[in-house]
Amino acid sequence: MTGPGAGPGETGPVDRPIRVLVVDDEIAITDLVSMALRYEGFDVSAVHSGQAALTRAALAQPDLLVLDVMLPDLDGFTVCDRMRRSGQGVPTLFLTARDATEDKVRGLTLGGDDYVTKPFVISELIARVRAILRRAGVADGAPAPLRFADLDLDPETREVRRAGQHVELTATEYRLLHYLLANTRTVLTRAQLLDHVWGHDFGGDARVLETYISYLRRKIDHVSPPLIHTVRGVGYVLRLPR
Repeated sequence: MTGPGAGPGETGPVDRPIRVLVVDDEIAITDLVSMALRYEGFDVSAVHSGQAALTRAALAQPDLLVLDVMLPDLDGFTVCDRMRRSGQGVPTLFLTARDATEDKVRGLTLGGDDYVTKPFVISELIARVRAILRRAGVADGAPAPLRFADLDLDPETREVRRAGQHVELTATEYRLLHYLLANTRTVLTRAQLLDHVWGHDFGGDARVLETYISYLRRKIDHVSPPLIHTVRGVGYVLRLPR
């Protein structure tokens, strides 16, 4: 990996946004993963084929690769192997629907650092990305606390406070609030929220979102002003009342 003060193939701290290359032939997935990574402060680019991944990686020198296995030309294993043989030791997270043990072993043997199967929960993928970067010696720093009005969320400790009072949340409630709080004043569609909190290709009852929004409102909006608002026919937004 290349960074300020590091030569080709070396790892070390970076003093710029960490570059992530997302490779998947499903545009919906590259859009979802790219958007989530950008919200976390990463510099993200995306391509949709194995050959395009090799070309972009040679030019952009990414710090991490999120790589689908099933690609229309070169499969992800071939991409990873060619990059390793060319001296591009880029940490790689395989993202794929193939969950057979032999596939996982092959991917990790070729130099992959982790293996996430579809459907996935985006917050778990982000956590795995950060873990890979830490192991690779690329420090992206602790995630910054989020604050809006009198609502505070600390991603390191997972503590949430409203008006100075601790708020106890379940894991799902936390993921939902974190996404809303990371996108304050932005109307998030139901599809975006379901993708981010419950995972791509969520196959459950979509009414689960309304249920968890009601749970959050009881815990967050029991004091004034209310912060979680419904945008009829679209989704939800975290903002001050108008």
